[in-house]
Amino acid sequence: MSAIQSVTATLGLFLPLIITSIIVVAILWLAHIVLIRRHRSEGNEKLFPRQLAMLILTVIGIVAIALSLPVSDSTRNQILGLIGLVISGVFAFSSSTIFSNIMAGTMLRVTMPFRTGDFIQTGEFFGRVVERGLLDTEIQTENRELVSLPNTFLVQNPICVTHSSGCIVSSTLSLGYDVHHAKIETLLLKAAKDSELTDPFVQILELGNYAITYKISGMLTDVKSLLTARSRLRSQVLDALHNEGVEIVSPAFMNQRKLADDGKVLPTRQVKAGQPQQTAAEDVVFDKAEEAAEREDNKEQLLNKIGACEAALENADKKHKAKIENQLKVLQQQLEMINQQGSE
Repeated sequence: MSAIQSVTATLGLFLPLIITSIIVVAILWLAHIVLIRRHRSEGNEKLFPRQLAMLILTVIGIVAIALSLPVSDSTRNQILGLIGLVISGVFAFSSSTIFSNIMAGTMLRVTMPFRTGDFIQTGEFFGRVVERGLLDTEIQTENRELVSLPNTFLVQNPICVTHSSGCIVSSTLSLGYDVHHAKIETLLLKAAKDSELTDPFVQILELGNYAITYKISGMLTDVKSLLTARSRLRSQVLDALHNEGVEIVSPAFMNQRKLADDGKVLPTRQVKAGQPQQTAAEDVVFDKAEEAAEREDNKEQLLNKIGACEAALENADKKHKAKIENQLKVLQQQLEMINQQGSE
């Protein structure tokens, strides 16, 4: 009889621990299914908040189990202190730079100042965003180089983002006082229109001792062709001014050649029809960034279709249920293929 009482007392002593452990395991298992397993096809970028939530739930579960241990209060406090020490040790042994980059990456995911495929300018770096990672952000520069910027650098420095809705393309040049500004403004506006920019405008930036500084700007709606648009604007400015006999040289220009009093330094007019077709700079420079942007757009469209199929599946009858399930399976396979392409 005493043995039975001893076993009963022991079970009663460990009963809170057993119940707490079962509840914690069940909650973590359900959380893993809801947060991770059902969204595994979404990729690491969208899984990060769910993984972070899963980590927090795991820590809370460990603390709950520690609180239910059948030990004295002093021992329980020592165990909790040990858990805190282990967690602190993880951060202590990890580099402070790594931890700060993780925090900066988390903040960038929350604030969303830019997305994959956007043009950004930060410090001396300019390019298109290829990938937004937990520790760094990768951009592709004008030289087709892949540059990894630490997330702390992006948080600590201003970021200029070119949105898909459009941006301003501009070019500056200095001309002498011998040509009236009204003529220059007309020619610059014509150059901007010929370069397919909308809503062009001219600014006089500076009245220098020897020259006037002009700036021609216009709206570019197709931001993917940003590099080509900049080059095309400068080319049209050259053509517009040279065709009207306006010299684009410094007023202090000196040349040892003998020229007539009314001689002007102008290139020979060329017919552009015979020039070879050039490849767009963006097709060569930002190929990886363009692929990443298209991949993100396709992924978003597939996720919307998958959500619509899942909603339709709940209300579908037996006749249409199999068809919707097959369609859902195909969409999930396509999404998995896109995620595999992004991880290569």
